Amino acid sequence: MRDGPIKIAQVEAGSIAEEVGIVPGDVLMQIDGKNIEDIFDYRFLCAAETLVVTIQKADGEVWEVDMEKDFEDDLGLVFEHPMITAETSCTNKCVFCFIDQLPPGMRETLYFKDDDTRLSFLTGNYVTLTNMKDEELDRIIRYRLSPINVSVHATDAALRKELLGNRFAGRILEQIKKITDAGLTVNAQIVVCPGRNDGAALDRSMQDLSALYPGLNSVSVVPVGLTRFREGLPLVNGFDETAARTVLQQVERVQIDNRKKFGSRIVFAADELYVKAKVEVPDYEAYEEFPQIENGVGLIASLQEEVDEVCKLLATMPKQTIERNVLIATGLAAEPLIKKLAQQVSSLVEGLEVKVLGVKNEFFGASVTVCGLLTGQDVIKEVLAAKARGSKARVLMLCASMFREGEDVFLDDVTLEECERQTGMQVLVTDNLGVQFVAHLTGMEIEMGFEEEGRVD
Repeated sequence: MRDGPIKIAQVEAGSIAEEVGIVPGDVLMQIDGKNIEDIFDYRFLCAAETLVVTIQKADGEVWEVDMEKDFEDDLGLVFEHPMITAETSCTNKCVFCFIDQLPPGMRETLYFKDDDTRLSFLTGNYVTLTNMKDEELDRIIRYRLSPINVSVHATDAALRKELLGNRFAGRILEQIKKITDAGLTVNAQIVVCPGRNDGAALDRSMQDLSALYPGLNSVSVVPVGLTRFREGLPLVNGFDETAARTVLQQVERVQIDNRKKFGSRIVFAADELYVKAKVEVPDYEAYEEFPQIENGVGLIASLQEEVDEVCKLLATMPKQTIERNVLIATGLAAEPLIKKLAQQVSSLVEGLEVKVLGVKNEFFGASVTVCGLLTGQDVIKEVLAAKARGSKARVLMLCASMFREGEDVFLDDVTLEECERQTGMQVLVTDNLGVQFVAHLTGMEIEMGFEEEGRVD
């Protein structure tokens, strides 16, 4: 797997590695005489209280360093490549691949198609399992990498091969069963393309996957995303209101059946389907443990529940009076919800003026309405237009999903700083948490108890 030396880019201050004289530029060769292929070999071998670490110094000298540490302690090494080996790239030719629908000229990393189970475990990415050998699947099981998020799309072998453009894609149920039989957990997603894997094919996929419960923990049903950059790509139909309602009815039938058989719905529809169908999302409790909230499943119900809880607290306090004018820019899909929440909060706070701005996605096309695919240029354009129409807002609220994870950069490389400079406004980036939404909206400090995944305790 590995095709080069494991170079150390950083040694954390105060770490065991720093104490023994390891420095940036050194090369990690072995631990306890064993070679290291990737980050999971490294972590597995480091999970000991005594170990021998073999290091090659910049001058070629080789050190064998005896270390003693607590079982859970990290060595403090940061590698030039975080995964040690390069991420596994995808060789599928999916008919609906979003990356194939990107325009030219964007930053290079956006065009990389990863299909790496290690990233699925570490960051929640979805993988197809088609770009790995059986021995790699055995490594996942040996190292207990769980949960793994898998893009299934169809359980019918011939249909999945067609959708993914990969002749090795037909073994998905066998692969998932091997993982779940080993006691690991899988979350699956089905990206639905009307006319291809909906209807009877979708029913079969949901039923086949549900039968693997509880190892198969959840299934999300997500509408295909189409941009205006599809020239030369296979014909894929998008969702209208009727198609979205039909899929929701299928999901609800399976949920009812699953609750009778297994005590869990198992299958959940993405929020975007409810928006497209113009149907209210289910109640908070219907999402059970919110197993795929990061995949846009239950975000609306979760945010509404949290804001309700915060507003209950505000209602018990003396009515606040402030002078604050806020503009919230969001995707067209979320605009009705954000307007509702903003009105709910402003009714409890005197002097709070809020305007919600639904931003049309001109960059990717009008059919793309989710907040997470808005670009900086579209946001700035709409905000400046609102100011030209007389908006006096000094604060601009944006959802964190618009930005690259861990960075203040939009998809089109416009920075948060540039957005503030061009709009002349203070920009507050808000996670999908009710307490932060209300705090940023009102400028008030609000303290409440939260569970680890972000919902109100």
